[in-house]
Amino acid sequence: MNRPHYSHAIQRLGILEDLIAYDPHVAGTPPLGVNTDTSDIDILCCAPDADVFLDTIVSLYSNHAGFSCWQWVSGERPLIANFHAEGWEFEIYASPQPVKQQAGWRHFTIEQRLLALGGETFKAKIMSLRSEGYKTEPAFWAALGFASHTHGNAYSGMLELCNDTDEALVDRLKQAGFV
Repeated sequence: MNRPHYSHAIQRLGILEDLIAYDPHVAGTPPLGVNTDTSDIDILCCAPDADVFLDTIVSLYSNHAGFSCWQWVSGERPLIANFHAEGWEFEIYASPQPVKQQAGWRHFTIEQRLLALGGETFKAKIMSLRSEGYKTEPAFWAALGFASHTHGNAYSGMLELCNDTDEALVDRLKQAGFV
């Protein structure tokens, strides 16, 4: 697929500036370097007032191809908006919770740490699993040697790893055959 680097798409769209009031953070596979041709650009935001955020998103992005927006009916009722711009699909996730406490950000940071500690061999394994159709968290979970049916859900399991020290993560990577 011929599209610009994700950082250029973000810059050209001006989305981080547009959403500055909502503490936007870029997350997901492109900044991790484990994206596929179908990966999107995730923007995580803190939006204490869902109605104001919705008005902002609609006024800024509803004219873009594929625009859709919905709100979860459970939990903190986050808003999710999707649209296409600059050759990419963008997904904006907005919760009243501060970004650094959101599960999406916590997943992103543990994945960053694992990639930094695991090196190129670990990254290659993640890319191999991604090319087989694995979503991001299940790919990391499987690469670490965990099977979802015996070690719980990949999404909650990855969140549990967030509290591990780098030394504990290196031990886990060694047990899985990396480092």
